[in-house]
Amino acid sequence: MSNVVKLAVVGPGAFGVKHLEALQNIPDAQVIALVGRDQEQAKTVAARFGVANVYADLDQALANPEVDGVILCTPTQIHAAQATACLKAGKHVQVEIPMADTWADAEALVATQKAAGKVAMVGHTRRFNPSHQWVHKKIEAGEFNIQQMDVQTYFFRRKNINALGQPRSWTDHLLWHHAAHTVDLFAYQTGAPVVQANAIQGPIHPELGIAMDMSIQLKAANGAICTLSLSFNNDGPLGTFFRYIGDTGTYIARYDDLVNGKEEKIDVSQVDVSMNGIELQDREFVAAIREGREPNASVAKVLDCYRVLGELEKQLTA
Repeated sequence: MSNVVKLAVVGPGAFGVKHLEALQNIPDAQVIALVGRDQEQAKTVAARFGVANVYADLDQALANPEVDGVILCTPTQIHAAQATACLKAGKHVQVEIPMADTWADAEALVATQKAAGKVAMVGHTRRFNPSHQWVHKKIEAGEFNIQQMDVQTYFFRRKNINALGQPRSWTDHLLWHHAAHTVDLFAYQTGAPVVQANAIQGPIHPELGIAMDMSIQLKAANGAICTLSLSFNNDGPLGTFFRYIGDTGTYIARYDDLVNGKEEKIDVSQVDVSMNGIELQDREFVAAIREGREPNASVAKVLDCYRVLGELEKQLTA
C-alpha cells in the first residue's frame, strides 16, 4: 500500500456526501471509487468530487486491487453483510452506524474482523465530535465524573427520508441506529459497561412498521445513569442534544458545539484538528490503516453497545 490510502465510498446519498466532503480534507486519503445503485446519481456525485471509478455494486469495488478500504454509507439492514464481504475480500472497512441490526450479526462481524486482521471501524461519530472529546478529556484528567446523562434524539420523519429530506428506499430505526449513538457514548464516557437497561416504545406506524417514539433508561456499572428520549414525531427543534450532569459541572453538547449549564459557550476549537466529527472519524480510519492499529470505535470496542440493543429489543418485542 502506498502512503495514500485509496478508498471506495458505497452510497452517494446524504451521508456518502458527508464522507466525501470530509475526505477532501485528509491529505493521505484518496477516494478512487464510488458505488451507487442509481448510476445517474452516482455519476453526478462522482463528478462533483473527482472520483474516477463509478460502480453499480459493491463486488465491483472489491474486485479493484487498488482499493485499500471501503466506507459503507448504505441501508442499516445490509451493513453487517456488506462489512463482512469487505473484510473477506481483504479490504479495510468503515461501516456507518449501526454495524448490525441484531446482536448475533454484530458478534459474527467482530469474529470476521479478527480472522481477517483488517481494520474494521463503525461510524460512532459521537466519540469524535469535539464537544464530546472535550468532556472525555476532562473525565480522563479526573476533573469530571458523570452522574447522569439526559439525551434527546428528535426528528420529524413520518416518511422514508434521509438527512437532506430526500426519499430513500429503506426504513430508519430509533433503536438500532439512533439509540446506538447514545448507548455507546454513555459507556465510553463513563468508562463502565451498561449493567441495566430498560425500554418502552409508542405506537407502531401503520405504513413504516416501526415505533415513532421510544424511551430508554441505562445504568452503568459505576452507578451513573442515562435517560434517552427518541422521536420521529417531533416538529422541532431537530437533532440530538446531550446533557452531562456531573460532580463538578453540567455540560450540554449539540453535535460539535458545547455549552455549560448556564448556556455559556465553551471553546472546543482546539480539541482536535477539525470541528467536523465526520472528518475526525474518517481521519481515525485512515490513520489506523496506515499505522496498522486498532481504531477508536473499532467493531470490537463498540460491540457491547449491540449487546445492550439486543437486550432492549427483546423487551420491546416480548
